[in-house]
Amino acid sequence: MTEASVDERSAIAGITASALLLVALDFDGTLSPLADDPMAARMLPAARAAVEALVAAPRTIVAFVSGRSLVDLRVIAEHDDYSQVLLAGSHGAEFWIPGQGALRHAEDDGDVRLRDMLRTHAGEATAHLDGIWIEPKTFGFGVHTRRADQAAADEANRLVDAIVAAEAPHWRRRTGHNIVEYAFRHEGKDSAIAELRERTDASAVLFAGDDVTDEDALRSLGEGDLGVHVGTGPTAATLCVPDIEAMAGLLSVIAAERSARRQ
Repeated sequence: MTEASVDERSAIAGITASALLLVALDFDGTLSPLADDPMAARMLPAARAAVEALVAAPRTIVAFVSGRSLVDLRVIAEHDDYSQVLLAGSHGAEFWIPGQGALRHAEDDGDVRLRDMLRTHAGEATAHLDGIWIEPKTFGFGVHTRRADQAAADEANRLVDAIVAAEAPHWRRRTGHNIVEYAFRHEGKDSAIAELRERTDASAVLFAGDDVTDEDALRSLGEGDLGVHVGTGPTAATLCVPDIEAMAGLLSVIAAERSARRQ
């Protein structure tokens, strides 16, 4: 098991002692490496082992919080109906709760028709650009540019921005690692954390993420919570770790200390 540094142990001291801890984790870039084929993403073995240890720890609840649609999140997380891991998909517009299954916030038929139309228009507008993929999402779509060169990526984003601005200016736009997402629902990971906290009655929350879309959740954390950023760059997190392996090591330490309190 990875040994935590003095700074890390100081940062996690409060949450390891909390009465009921919610560990809410972004998936891509936090537990799984970013993949050119988004559906090929899977947790690193060390991250999976850490998650399993947290699930087994007393008074500890684990959740994955992702911009992925719930159905895709379940695939990449290899999440089955017997899992004890809670899920928040589509930035908190969809949930999967043990014993209840999938829960979705209401959607209007008009929003769905507009979503389908915009997906089609975005696909047609970018079809001539190599390396661009339009990802269907429950409440919108994403424009992936990881496999494109910079000129094609810039052109795809310009074209789709213009389409959405003209046809759905009220939609929410988010940027991430080589993706721009558009959605007719406005939930964010901050609202996902708030709903998970309420559902679990957690006394403290650890949230970890690597992308700009995670900053809403990190900024929403309160006293007694802990935010962790994976990677470098500006962040509202209290603690930063360099990579997924280090994140897995930190989670393993937390799991071990939570389990030790049972003994």
